[in-house]
Amino acid sequence: MTYGFRVKLNWDRIEPALVESFRALPVANVSDSMSRICALGTAMRPMHRSGNLAGPALTVRTRPGDNLMLHKAIDMAQPGDVIVVDAAADMANSLMGELMLAHAIRRGVAGFVLNGAIRDAEAFLERNVPTFAVGVTHRGPYRTGPGEIGLPIAINGTVIEPGDLILGDLDGVVSVPKADAADILKATIKKHEAETKQMAETEAGTVNREWVDKALKEAGCEFID
Repeated sequence: MTYGFRVKLNWDRIEPALVESFRALPVANVSDSMSRICALGTAMRPMHRSGNLAGPALTVRTRPGDNLMLHKAIDMAQPGDVIVVDAAADMANSLMGELMLAHAIRRGVAGFVLNGAIRDAEAFLERNVPTFAVGVTHRGPYRTGPGEIGLPIAINGTVIEPGDLILGDLDGVVSVPKADAADILKATIKKHEAETKQMAETEAGTVNREWVDKALKEAGCEFID
């Protein structure tokens, strides 16, 4: 075995029913329900036109600027998988472009989270497959490796296990550990319902805002005429 080249072929994925239950929930509410510590970083921005991302993680770790393992991951992907690549946030070379995107669509890939760059940005807008990356560059990748597939990776301090739930919307991307997903779903639904109620009260002009002055007074704020 050559060190740094490993491909795991099988792992457990989060249940499809849980994926669908999370799909319509705002990423911000999921993040809040996880104490705001499982974000994949503010640099991770949408490269597609519209639509949310939801699906089990197919994890990839690669040398910056190299996409050999990403090619293999697309070939391995099951329909609905989200391919998540840690390429150390390198911006010198793109990880993928229009041709790889077309192949991924044929494979049924649900989307991408790339801790690196893309190219052919217009194609990502036109195809509109949910894709998040840290930037765009016209410079192409290398195809020599090394890298790993199907093993834990870390992006912005968040560890992602293969099969964990990946969610993304215009606010960014969050990873939900599959073992905790059912409990996090309950907490997120509760928070989302509370915010929906608060929005209705805000629009009706009946929301209680007394907490603002109370918090200021408790902090010792001085009110000056």
